[in-house]
Amino acid sequence: MSDNVLHAVAGAGGGVLSMILTYPLITLSTRSQVESKRAQTTFLDATRHIIQREGFGGLYAGLDSAVFGISVTNFVYYYWYEWSRAAFETAAIKAGRSRKLSTIESMIAGAVAGSATVLCTNPIWVVNTRMTARKRSPSVSSPTGAGKPTLAEPQDKPVALSTIGEIRALLKEGGIGAFFAGVMPALVLVINPILQYTIFEQLKNLLERRRKRNVTPSDAFVLGAIGKLVATGLTYPYITVKSRMHVAGKDDRNGSVFEALRRIVREEGWKGLYGGIGPKLVQSVITAAFLFAFKDALFNVAQAMLKNKRAQAKLLKK
Repeated sequence: MSDNVLHAVAGAGGGVLSMILTYPLITLSTRSQVESKRAQTTFLDATRHIIQREGFGGLYAGLDSAVFGISVTNFVYYYWYEWSRAAFETAAIKAGRSRKLSTIESMIAGAVAGSATVLCTNPIWVVNTRMTARKRSPSVSSPTGAGKPTLAEPQDKPVALSTIGEIRALLKEGGIGAFFAGVMPALVLVINPILQYTIFEQLKNLLERRRKRNVTPSDAFVLGAIGKLVATGLTYPYITVKSRMHVAGKDDRNGSVFEALRRIVREEGWKGLYGGIGPKLVQSVITAAFLFAFKDALFNVAQAMLKNKRAQAKLLKK
C-alpha cells in the first residue's frame, strides 16, 4: 500500500471520528446559516429548541450522510494532497533542495486537492446540508398566515427523510444539477483548506526544526486547531452562502456568489453573513484538531502494522 493511500485511509478514519464527536455543533451552525434573520438566538436557546421540537436525535440529523461524506472527502483530499506533496518533494530532491514544502508549494498542493475534493463530493454535502437543516415541510401544516418556522419559534416536528429519500426529492426538484448547487462558492472555499494546511505545514516545519523530531499527535491537535481557526474566520461568509445555496429552491439557485452575498447583506445586514459563526468556529476548530490528531495516530499505527507484516513476510520467505 502506497503512502498516498495510507494517508488517505488515515484521513478518512480521522475525519469520521472527529465528525461524530462534534456533529451537534455542525447541526446548530448549519441551521443558523440557513434560517431567516428571525432565528437569531443564543447557542443554548438553539439547542433547547431543537431538542424540544425533535428530541436529541434532531442534533444528529443527517449524521449518516455526513459520516459517508467526510470519509469520502478526506480520502480524496489526502490522496491528492499527498500526491502533490510527493511530486514537490521529488522535484526538490532532484534539485538538491530541502524536502520540506515551501509556503507556495503547500498552497498549490492544497488547491489541487481541494478542487478535486469539491467536484467529487459536492453532491454528498448538498444532501447532508438539507438533511441537517430539515428542509422538508413540517408533518402538520402551520396555521394559515403563520410565518416560516425558525430556530426561535416552536414548530411541528419536521418530516425527516432518509438519505435515499432526500436524493429522490432532489432529483425530482431539480434533476442532476441540484446536486451541484453551491459548487462555485465551494470552489472559492478551496481557499479554506489551502489556508488551513499551509498554516499547519509551516508551523509543523518550524516545530520540527526546533525540536529536531517529528510532531506528535498532540502537537498536530494544537497546530490543526490554529490552522482551522484562521481559515474559517476568514472564509465564513462564503460558508454561509454555500449552505444557503444547498437548501435553496430551484429558482433561487440561479445567480452568482456575489449576488447571493449582496442579497444577504441587503436583507439581513452584515451580521447575516456570520450567522452561526460561534458554534461553527468551535466545531471547526475542535473537529480539525481531532482530525489532525486522529489522522497522525492512525497513520502511525497503520504504518507500524504494515512494517510488521512486511517483516513477517520476509521471515517466511527465508
